[in-house]
Amino acid sequence: MKRVLVLTPLAMALSLGLAGLTGCGSGAASTGTPPPPSISSFSGNPTSVPDGSSATLTGVFANGTGVITPGNLTASSGVGVTVSPSATTTYTLTVTNASGTAVTAMATVTATGTVVTSVTIDLASSGPAVTEKLLGMNMAVWYDLVSNQAGIVDAFKAAGITQVRWPGGSDSDLYHWATNSLCDGGYSDTNDSFSNFVNDMAAPANLDVALTANYGSNATCNGGGEPSEAAAWVTAALADGITPSHMTVGNEEYGSWEYDLHSTPHDPTIYAAAVVGTTGYYQSIKTASPNTLVGVVVDADNTTGGWDNMVLANAKRSYDFVEYHYYPETPGAESDTFLVQQAAQELTTNINTIRSELAKWGTPDTPIYVGEIGGAYSNPGKQSWSIAQGLYAGQVLGEMMNNGVSRLTWWIGFGNCNGTNGNDSTSLYGWQNFGAYNVFSDGPEDPTCSGAGPIGTMSPTAHAFQLFSQMAVNGQTVLTATVAGDTTDVRAYAATNPKGTALLLFNDNETTSQQVVVTLSGKSSSSSVTVTTYDKAIYDLSGSPTGTPPDPAGTSTWASPITTSLGAQNLPLTLTLAPWSMNVVIIQ
Repeated sequence: MKRVLVLTPLAMALSLGLAGLTGCGSGAASTGTPPPPSISSFSGNPTSVPDGSSATLTGVFANGTGVITPGNLTASSGVGVTVSPSATTTYTLTVTNASGTAVTAMATVTATGTVVTSVTIDLASSGPAVTEKLLGMNMAVWYDLVSNQAGIVDAFKAAGITQVRWPGGSDSDLYHWATNSLCDGGYSDTNDSFSNFVNDMAAPANLDVALTANYGSNATCNGGGEPSEAAAWVTAALADGITPSHMTVGNEEYGSWEYDLHSTPHDPTIYAAAVVGTTGYYQSIKTASPNTLVGVVVDADNTTGGWDNMVLANAKRSYDFVEYHYYPETPGAESDTFLVQQAAQELTTNINTIRSELAKWGTPDTPIYVGEIGGAYSNPGKQSWSIAQGLYAGQVLGEMMNNGVSRLTWWIGFGNCNGTNGNDSTSLYGWQNFGAYNVFSDGPEDPTCSGAGPIGTMSPTAHAFQLFSQMAVNGQTVLTATVAGDTTDVRAYAATNPKGTALLLFNDNETTSQQVVVTLSGKSSSSSVTVTTYDKAIYDLSGSPTGTPPDPAGTSTWASPITTSLGAQNLPLTLTLAPWSMNVVIIQ
C-alpha cells in the first residue's frame, strides 16, 4: 500500500500564521489541524475477470472523502464500487481531508480476455450404440395410476419417456403382485393392481417394462422371497399382453434399510444362492419368459469379500445384466456447485468401477442398468425442482450415453412430493419453497407441492429428459466430442442423428455466458441448424399460475424450453451459451 502526504503551500502558510498568532499570546481562537486521512484497505473482488465483466472495488478509510480513478468514481468507506475494465487496469483510491491532505492506495484488476471454448466433433468416430431406453421413470404402487392416467400418459409422451420400472424401490421387497398388497404394513393404492398398471399406463403410453422381483419376503410375510412368485408374475404379464424386458432380483438388498426376511439378511452369499440353480430366480424367470432379461443388484463397492465380488462370483452365468442405484447427495448438505459440475461425472467413475468388477469375473460385456437415480438420497428440498438438478440430470443422460449404459430409470415420475420438509436453504438456488422426488407434478392430488403446477407439469429435471429425447434415438452412434478451453464449465456430448449430427452442450457457469466454437470434422457448412435451450432464465420466469413472484402475471408457469432455428450456417459454428443452460443443437 502506498501513502503520500501532500502539504500544499496554502496549508503551510496557514499553519505558520496560526502558529505565530498563538505564540504572541493574543488569545485568538484556533481552528486546529484536521486529523490526517487514512486508508485501511483497498482491493478488488474478483481480481481477475474476462474482458468487460464486472469487479467490485472496496476501500475502507477514514477522515476524508474518497475518489477512485480512472473514472473519478465517488467512493464511500466500506461500500463497493462496480467497475468493468476492458483491459488490465490499476485503480487508485485517493482520500482527502478538509485541509487538502491526501493519501492513496492502489488495486489492480486483471482483464483475462474472453475465453473462447472449442468443441470438436469427430464425425469419423464410432462410440457405443445410442438407446432410447435411457429415457425411463420409476413408478410406485402408492400413486393412483387409474384416476391420474391421462396426466401420466400425456406427460410421459411429451417428455419422450420410453420405459418404466415397477413396483417401486424398497417396496419391491414387500410387494406381492397377485394380491396388490405389501408386508410390514406397506401401502398400495387399490387402483394399482398389476393388470391396471399394464392397461392404464404401460400399454397406452407404449412403455417398455422393467419389474423388480420380491427377494425380501414371501407371500405370508414370514420368510424370504420365493422365485416361484417372480415366475408367476412374468407369466401373468405375458397373459396381459406385455413381455417385461427386465426383471431384477430384489431392490437394494446390500443395504440394511432393505426389507429381508431371509435367515441372514443382506448376505451376498445367500442372495447369490437364491439366484442360481434350477429352482432359483434366474432359471425360474427364464423358463416362464425366455425373452425377459434377469439381473442382480450391485453397489460399486469393489472390495474383497464385498457385496459385488461375492454376488458376481457366486451367481456367475445366472444374470443377464446388473442394476445400480446412484444418489450423490446427503440430505441437508446439498451443494449446487457439486451437483452441477461434479456429480454426473462421479457416476461415470462408479460405472467404470462396476465394469472392472464384471471384467474380473469374466463378464465384461454385461449390460449395466441404472435403476434409480436422483440428487439427495432422501428428504429432497428445493434443489430437486431447480435448474441445478435439471443440469445434473441432463449431464447424467449424456454421461450414460457415452458409457454405453443400457437403461436408466429416474426416481421417480409421479407420486413422491416432499413439500417443505427438505432443505430450502438460501444457499441453494431456486425460488420455490418445496421439494419432491417426483419430476412431474402430481397436481391437486398433493397440495404440499402446490407450486408445481397442474398434473404433468415438468420440472427442470423432466425437461432434461425432454431435450435428451432429441438425441436418444435407436440406431444411432455416439460421436467423440472434445472440449478445449473452459473444460470446467462447458460439457459436450454428441451422436449421429437422423437429421445429421446431434450435440448436447452445457454451460455449468451460473452467472457468465460462454462462447463456444463448434467444429464438425470434414464439414464446412450446414443446410439447417436448430438450437433447443432450457436455462436459468427460463426457470426464473416460472412461478405460480395465480401470478405470484417470480412470475407476477402468472403467464410463464414452469416455462418450456425454447427452440431457435438458425437456418443454413457455415462451419465452424459460433454459439453463445447462456448461464446455467443445457442446449440441444441439431446440425444437418
